[in-house]
Amino acid sequence: MDGEDRSNRVRSFLIGGLVGASAVFAAARRGRRRSASSATGGGLPAFEDAPCYRELEEKERGTDRSRR
Repeated sequence: MDGEDRSNRVRSFLIGGLVGASAVFAAARRGRRRSASSATGGGLPAFEDAPCYRELEEKERGTDRSRR
């Protein structure tokens, strides 16, 4: 029975290793795609026309003017 238990643990370890390795490869591929999309204008420039960003910008301008 001990030999059978040990073979089950080894099999489980190998399957877990394969699943973990595939997750690492998937994350690496996904990270590369993400960096390519940032060159297409993502980030803050994508939100500069949003109403909430314009409102915040106007408030900051008003604060700057009141300080002068």
